[in-house]
Amino acid sequence: MRTVQTSKITQAVKEMCMEVNIKLSDDVKEAILEAKDREESQLGKQILGQLEKNMEIAADQSIPICQDTGMTVVFMKIGQDVHFEGGFIGDAVNEGIRQGYEEGYLRKSVVKDPVERINTNDNTPGIIHYEIVPGDEVEITVAPKGFGSENMSRLYMLKPADGIEGIKEAILETVKLAGPNACPPIVVGVGIGGTFEKCALLAKKALTRELNSSSEIPYVKELEEEMLQKINDLGIGPGGLGGKVTALGVNIETYPTHIAGLPVAINICCHVNRHIRRYE
Repeated sequence: MRTVQTSKITQAVKEMCMEVNIKLSDDVKEAILEAKDREESQLGKQILGQLEKNMEIAADQSIPICQDTGMTVVFMKIGQDVHFEGGFIGDAVNEGIRQGYEEGYLRKSVVKDPVERINTNDNTPGIIHYEIVPGDEVEITVAPKGFGSENMSRLYMLKPADGIEGIKEAILETVKLAGPNACPPIVVGVGIGGTFEKCALLAKKALTRELNSSSEIPYVKELEEEMLQKINDLGIGPGGLGGKVTALGVNIETYPTHIAGLPVAINICCHVNRHIRRYE
């Protein structure tokens, strides 16, 4: 049994919230630079150049990459041999979010009630997903999610007979409907299988996967590559102003499902695909 003080979790989440809103991960930066090189539209190249400059300014001046610093999503993989001391782990994570957003001068975007719309003024509570895994480590992934792209996401309860062609249609329909509203170039996270709520969680987790990685399942890898090509052939382009680069990547995660169902969720993220991971 390994004991972990919850104060360490608070400190880690605080630092991660501040860092992830200022510096994009290397995989996303490299994808944007590569996209600028292969974009054929001059206006598209100009927009991608502006995104590159924006990344540089944010990092150099320690200011947010985007004014929408998101609702904080936290994935926690907790080893079954870990024992927390010092308070409730959920409170520790939310305290880290609160400190990070206040000390980092990040925009507070969370309202206490979805109908009454009163701001909590500290960007809490976050969305926390816990997973118990073997071992004695704690893996923390912080992924702030802006809602310009979040609002463009969709969930489909397909029939098994719809098959892989139905999945393809659902992905392309979602991207077409999003158009310029999701701030392209986008990253497309797709969850297939499970249940109504599980496929949505898979799609969200898919956005935290490195863009330069591929699924280990052969047909899924092929589907990721095909969907990326077809999305980029839509011509939406950077900023929605036309071009060959509508998406930087398509990441797909799958899970077993019921014989009568084929749930599919598509979670879109703008080019500011923020994710950072630490181990405690």
